[in-house]
Amino acid sequence: MTVFDKLYQDLISEIMSSGVEEYNQRTKLKTRIITGVHFNLNVTDFPLLTLRKMPLKLFVAEQIWYLQGDKDLSFFQNFSKIWDDFKEDNNTVSSAYGYRWRQFFERDQIQSLLSMLTKDPSSRQGVVLTWDANNDGLDGPPKKNVPCVPMWVANIVGGKLNFHVIFRSNDVMLGLPHDVAGFALLQHILAQKLNVELGMLHYTVSHAHIYENHYPNAQELLRRGHEHAGIKLKLPANSYDRALSKEEQIVSEIEQELSQQYTPLASLGKMQIAL
Repeated sequence: MTVFDKLYQDLISEIMSSGVEEYNQRTKLKTRIITGVHFNLNVTDFPLLTLRKMPLKLFVAEQIWYLQGDKDLSFFQNFSKIWDDFKEDNNTVSSAYGYRWRQFFERDQIQSLLSMLTKDPSSRQGVVLTWDANNDGLDGPPKKNVPCVPMWVANIVGGKLNFHVIFRSNDVMLGLPHDVAGFALLQHILAQKLNVELGMLHYTVSHAHIYENHYPNAQELLRRGHEHAGIKLKLPANSYDRALSKEEQIVSEIEQELSQQYTPLASLGKMQIAL
């Protein structure tokens, strides 16, 4: 198995064997939970789960949309409708990660990050926030969606771009493989823009869980084994600038580059998102 396949299978095994089972009031489902999950991945081998088939276009289009900084869903809806459950008036999502990163705090955090690391690659202040302390969580007003990623940190060490992504909560069966691939893609795109090499993706989850309606899928995945060569992602030139120009073709080109190397096992079938 790939490094990520083995790591992921071990995490599922730990949750299913020793996780605490509790009833979740919001979803009305039982969940098995472990807290304080952390792992490290060298993203020169692109961390794409092969123990089941992943929808490549979904996470690629999502990250390209994030980079655009929009809360309007129109671009992403050309590829997927998964964010439609959270949309508000005028086809927008106010908690969209890209919007929070680039517009919400009256500061373009992504451009500031790129400028800072270009001027001072040794900076340790590359913090990008998604969480709005004034309204998100705690006793804030009810919302259709609250960001699962409060913050992530980028730094350059030894000429390599490293990410540390912090999740307050992660659905391990549906969300985690998608999120790992998505942030690895973002890391590739920003490393290309900065003209530096790729480093480590450090991934931390405060509350890692599997919902009861996914228990059979988890058990099936634990029975699987798969030999797969590592995946090397060669990005199209100028991926960052092409994303900002809202060029749909960039999604297809990245998806094609990955699909040529991707030979996963069969899908586990449709798994319901717990809203």
